[in-house]
Amino acid sequence: MTLKLYVDHVSHHCREVIIFCKLNGIDFEEVLVDLSKRQHLNPEYKEVNPIMQIPAIMDGKFKLSESHAIIRYLASVFPIADHWYPTDLYKRAKIESVLDWHRTNFPRGPAGFVSLSLLAPAVGMPLNPQAAAKAEKVLIASLAQIESVWLQKKGRFLLGSGQPSVADLSLACEIMQLEVLDDKVRERILGPFKRVTKWLDDTKHVMAPHFEEVHSILYKVKKKRQKQTSPVGSSSTQSSRKHDLHSKM
Repeated sequence: MTLKLYVDHVSHHCREVIIFCKLNGIDFEEVLVDLSKRQHLNPEYKEVNPIMQIPAIMDGKFKLSESHAIIRYLASVFPIADHWYPTDLYKRAKIESVLDWHRTNFPRGPAGFVSLSLLAPAVGMPLNPQAAAKAEKVLIASLAQIESVWLQKKGRFLLGSGQPSVADLSLACEIMQLEVLDDKVRERILGPFKRVTKWLDDTKHVMAPHFEEVHSILYKVKKKRQKQTSPVGSSSTQSSRKHDLHSKM
């Protein structure tokens, strides 16, 4: 039976699963769970994932949620290049350490800052400069750790590797949330971290064309927001794409 992915491209958790499948030639059926229509709260979707978050998969009768768990499962079931999720237990443990660090230290970094400083009105909430400032500090501290700990002088990718792993994919997809920011704000945050910036460029390149294709939604959001905030379009509505902040964007 065909693997089904329950996703919405606005979620970076969903994007990493989609990209992983595309990069590794894993056939799948994409089932849109439209966050703007709150479809993740529908009773039908609750049958797939009782937690009612995305992404989720259905492989035959087997159901699974949480992006990292999904990618681990796919890497174990389908034939993929070993560098993504090595069979060598020492190498795999190192990758697992990055994935765990990601979820515990970097969970609301880019997404939290973007939401609090920019996208909150899209879900009917006010901007919160104080909370955004705190989120920015967490974000910058996390980027500094990536720069000084996870990226090493040798190797283009995390942990000094010459090839990307699932950890590179996961972190890169989250940092890409910053693409919706104004260029000056994005440069202010990412600019000081030259090693992170180069790693992100290398990741985009080695995962082309799928990485940029799947992330095109972010560029569309940015372009639309710029039109809405321009003098000509200042009166246009902001209700066309309301995303649930609790859906793990």
